[in-house]
Amino acid sequence: MLVVTTAGLAITYASGLIPKTAIDSVSNSLHQSVNPGVLSAAHANLTDNCQACHTPLTGVDTVKCILCHANNDSILQRQPTAFHASVGTCKECHQEHRGLDANLSEMDHSLLTSIGLKVLEDAEPGSEEQAARVGLADKLKFANAPHDRITLQESVLDCKSCHSNDDQHQGLFGNDCAQCHATDRWMIPEYKHPSTSSTDCNQCHQAPPSHYMMHFKMISAKVAGKPHARVEQCHQCHQTTSWNDIKRAGWYKHH
Repeated sequence: MLVVTTAGLAITYASGLIPKTAIDSVSNSLHQSVNPGVLSAAHANLTDNCQACHTPLTGVDTVKCILCHANNDSILQRQPTAFHASVGTCKECHQEHRGLDANLSEMDHSLLTSIGLKVLEDAEPGSEEQAARVGLADKLKFANAPHDRITLQESVLDCKSCHSNDDQHQGLFGNDCAQCHATDRWMIPEYKHPSTSSTDCNQCHQAPPSHYMMHFKMISAKVAGKPHARVEQCHQCHQTTSWNDIKRAGWYKHH
């Protein structure tokens, strides 16, 4: 007979009736349920208050997350916060009990597709929402994603709806971000910069505001030893190794 006490998690079993591996599995599961791990520094003050986040028999309760953070102006005033308005769940991307130094924000782009389908489940026949759900479901019928950088579930997302403010290309490269970018990293390891002899830098790079003020002539151009350079002549001062790698001056970051 198997006996489990939550106090000491003591386990006894009749010899030969239950394999030890099964007993170990039950013990580990029970241990994780009552002591899943250390909270992050942000929630460390809730260590002895499980009900602040959890509801018995339900687990992490999104309603409790919202109630706790609803009056946090520093969060609500941030532009990305608007994105969360229709998500309806927190625990999938903001995971706890992984230690004091754990990162609480791990974006799961595929999850957004699942959430979108669920939100549109009750769409009225003939509505725009129903048409959107049918269109989304049709896209997911393909066997593979159009790019090997992303999953099929990620491929149906509209990148620009969330990242338009981050578009350094100013719309010049279109909306198919996955042709270059992946969802787990913004950088492109295999990216090759155009020739260092190119003089058309300003087609892609916008100079900082200070370059359109006296600061450029008084300091920046002189530091690079190019006092007669024009703002649009990026190649006169900058190198492609890094934006802050200035000819003659080396690594230089004044602003």
